[in-house]
Amino acid sequence: MEDLHSYGWYAKRVAKYMPKGVFKPVPKRLWGGLAYLAIVIAGVLSISLFDWYPFLYLPISLILGASFAGMGFLGHEILHGTVVKKAWIRDLLGAIAFWPLSTGPKLWRKWHNLNHHIHTQHEENDPDSWPTLERLSRSKMIRWIYKLPLFIRAFFAFASLTIQFTAHSLKMFFAYIKDFKPKKQPEVWLQMILPWASWLGLLLLIGWEKWIFAFFIPLLIANLIVMGYISTNHRLNPLVPVNDPLANSLSVTVPKWVDYIHFNFSYHTEHHLFPGMSSKHYPLVKHHIKRLWPDRYHEMAMGKALVALWKTPRPYFDNRELIDPSRGNLYGSLGNGLNPEQIKAKKMDK
Repeated sequence: MEDLHSYGWYAKRVAKYMPKGVFKPVPKRLWGGLAYLAIVIAGVLSISLFDWYPFLYLPISLILGASFAGMGFLGHEILHGTVVKKAWIRDLLGAIAFWPLSTGPKLWRKWHNLNHHIHTQHEENDPDSWPTLERLSRSKMIRWIYKLPLFIRAFFAFASLTIQFTAHSLKMFFAYIKDFKPKKQPEVWLQMILPWASWLGLLLLIGWEKWIFAFFIPLLIANLIVMGYISTNHRLNPLVPVNDPLANSLSVTVPKWVDYIHFNFSYHTEHHLFPGMSSKHYPLVKHHIKRLWPDRYHEMAMGKALVALWKTPRPYFDNRELIDPSRGNLYGSLGNGLNPEQIKAKKMDK
């Protein structure tokens, strides 16, 4: 932890090994988005227009949920400027890609591109970092929750992944809306209201039974997929005073076909090193990071990372360790004693 470096420090050393043109936008990524959009339109129309036994809609819901998530991953790329550069086209395409998740492009760039990327895993300034025990203990309800056994908390935490992205997006909207200039605020409001209005309008149009399969279940599935990645991106890493992506980020490994349909979202350390580079090039970035700093780089199979999340508590004790308040047990974080192969707790010193 004492030997931390900024993402610019790493980026400067990796960039000299990268081929020319890697920072140019890659508009071909939009073909994947067009495929997802066609699937979503076809799926919603199939459920809306045909009267089948309700549970026959479930396979379509699963496909819709996966497509909602895929569009969100592409929207993430678009709004980093790695697909198209022109601002109004970027915002338009980003709004369409994030439409199923009802997150506006201006809010996303403020919350994610600026605050999260610049202050990654900073205790106070990263809007996505998990808080310390000291901050959580200010709430009586939170103190009660953390008296429950760890496995019960883990169960409900994993169940909540089905709503976490949507809930956090709404929280970020109300946290940041006042940070926009008064002239910009109506546009930010509109970008939040229009998607929700369209989905609620669909409810009035097709009725709640079909709407559950056309939107509600797909939204839960999309949340689960997206949060499966986001929850592993940083929550096993320490809080840090310096935005060091090799210390504060985790890349997960998934089958190649999953990387293909998720636009290489698994390469998260690489993304924090080069957020303005298309994720198409992240495998090469990973190669050079592992060659230059093999002992610093954190990489784990997605399944193993999720198991580690299940077995460890979330509040931070001293920025480097995670604490289970109900038993006074401490767990290491990545780079600070956490061994995913054999997760063990130690008692907190009196």
